[in-house]
Amino acid sequence: MTPADLIAALDLPAAARVDQRIPKKLLLENGAPTATDKRAITEGVEELLWVAALKPTTIGVAEYRDETREYLEIAVLRMRLRAVAKTTRLIELVHRAIPYPVLLLVEQVEWVGLSVANKRWSQGQAGQTVLDGEIVTADCGGPQSWTDFPGALALRRQPGTQLFALYLGWIDVLVALNAARLTGAFVLAASPEQSAERREALREHARLVDKAARLRVSATKETQIARQVELNLEIQALNVSISRIWMSIALVPPT
Repeated sequence: MTPADLIAALDLPAAARVDQRIPKKLLLENGAPTATDKRAITEGVEELLWVAALKPTTIGVAEYRDETREYLEIAVLRMRLRAVAKTTRLIELVHRAIPYPVLLLVEQVEWVGLSVANKRWSQGQAGQTVLDGEIVTADCGGPQSWTDFPGALALRRQPGTQLFALYLGWIDVLVALNAARLTGAFVLAASPEQSAERREALREHARLVDKAARLRVSATKETQIARQVELNLEIQALNVSISRIWMSIALVPPT
């Protein structure tokens, strides 16, 4: 999907559209804690756009407040990055810099993605917000075999009770897309709790796959037969665990 495709798929109401350029200076002042980060923004960010402001007066969804967080608005942003950009770090800096939860569309050369990250009140600085958990980023470009994904992105398809629930809906969609890249099927979780469990399963799957790959390299270099056997048995055990976790990611009920 192209950036234009993604924005169209969101199906945002005209009342919520802002379509204004955000000066890079604001990101430098609010999102760059170190000189290295300032350089990453200066050299890597081509353009940052404020696409839409989603709040009760523009989309008819109630705000959310509790002792942990306050969701008065969701900002939809679009960031164009240069080829040399440090993509992961710049995504994090944008989410940290904006006091509201952000749905961030990122484009870099031929790569297009979306990212989301919950916010909460800072425990050390009154009135300040910090990231609550990991940033979820999904690759939305390239050939799409999951025809249900664009429709699942639409604003009207997200929970409409209040803004926190709405934002969790988008997190669920991106987690489902990441899962689809492993399973081949785009399937939404039945609840935010199941989506959170799936997100943890994706993290564990990546960790185990990486560990298995490193063990295979070690096994090919090992000259002692006994140690080769030991490594291969460990790899087999990892493969069993990977298969079990894959079932959780695919939302296949345990037998």
